[in-house]
Amino acid sequence: MKKIGILFGQENSFPQAFVDRVNQKAEKGITAEFVRIDKVMQAEPLDYAVIIDRISQDVPFYRATLKNAAICGTAVINNPFWWSADEKFFNNALAVKLGVPVPKTVILPSKDLPDDTTDRSFRNLAYPLDWDGIFKYVGFPAYMKPFDGGGWKEVYQINNLDDLWDKYEQTKQYVMMLQEEIKFDDYFRCYCIGGKHVRIMQYEPRNPHHLRYEHGKAPAAKKLLDTIKEYVIKLNKYLGYDFNTVEFAVRDGIPYAIDFCNPAPDAEVTSVGQSNFEWVVETAADYAIERAKKQKDGIDNLTWGEFVKTSAAKEHLLSSEKKIEKKADKKEASKGEIHHEIADEKKVVKPKPVKKAVSKNS
Repeated sequence: MKKIGILFGQENSFPQAFVDRVNQKAEKGITAEFVRIDKVMQAEPLDYAVIIDRISQDVPFYRATLKNAAICGTAVINNPFWWSADEKFFNNALAVKLGVPVPKTVILPSKDLPDDTTDRSFRNLAYPLDWDGIFKYVGFPAYMKPFDGGGWKEVYQINNLDDLWDKYEQTKQYVMMLQEEIKFDDYFRCYCIGGKHVRIMQYEPRNPHHLRYEHGKAPAAKKLLDTIKEYVIKLNKYLGYDFNTVEFAVRDGIPYAIDFCNPAPDAEVTSVGQSNFEWVVETAADYAIERAKKQKDGIDNLTWGEFVKTSAAKEHLLSSEKKIEKKADKKEASKGEIHHEIADEKKVVKPKPVKKAVSKNS
């Protein structure tokens, strides 16, 4: 029997609905339950074919546990190794390389020194920073937020230079991004599950949290929605996320990816609404079953993004090319040795035949 588990924290509606939906489908040899952990021993499996992770971003013990489960063959959704490495500033840089529009963004050092550091720890950092260059690039108004944060925590709207200094003083040891504000005509929040299933939801981030999916906007044009779907799939395939949301602000008809590092996105029925909740429960259940069927013991069952796989492939190609070059060099070297041997043979002076001494008696 293959077990699908869900690891979660304070959320209420999604975990139970997910488990119930998987079990209602009654797939032969597959069952779902809440993950139960009573001990974690190195290189020992947790006895789950698939685990849906909804909480390890806040609980380091769970993150370490999931990495241990993954190395034993569990398909963890999302990949805990990549999730540990990823952050919003990198995401923006990747989007630029992929041709997905994003706001102009810079990264700022923390206002307060990190623990166990001094001024001498930052001798490579220019003081002061090129603030004029930064302001000219980003402009005002802008937003300032943690480069690896989420959940709208520590997000500040910045209207001018004095406002920036005042709010930057409050950021303590957070490493912040300063990002161009996109004054939008429309806004979308998009679920992406399995790198292929997309749910585009019109969204109003300026509303109270429980009303953000309720709005009086007219339905968006098909061309815009097709572009958004293309961007959602591209971003998630390169990042390697199985379960994520991407947010877009539309300005002058162009969708700008605002936030796409949400690997434990809100799925509570009280906030996303009944129709969106039904979609995410059904799609997540189907995808978890699909992954359970493919899961095999003793191998890597994680999803790795195209960015990682492409980099690995390039490294493998370079390594292969180097090996071929070495072989070629050896071959040429051996040819040279043969040529030298032949040349040396030609240089050998053969002794002249010795004339037999003529015997007086002959």
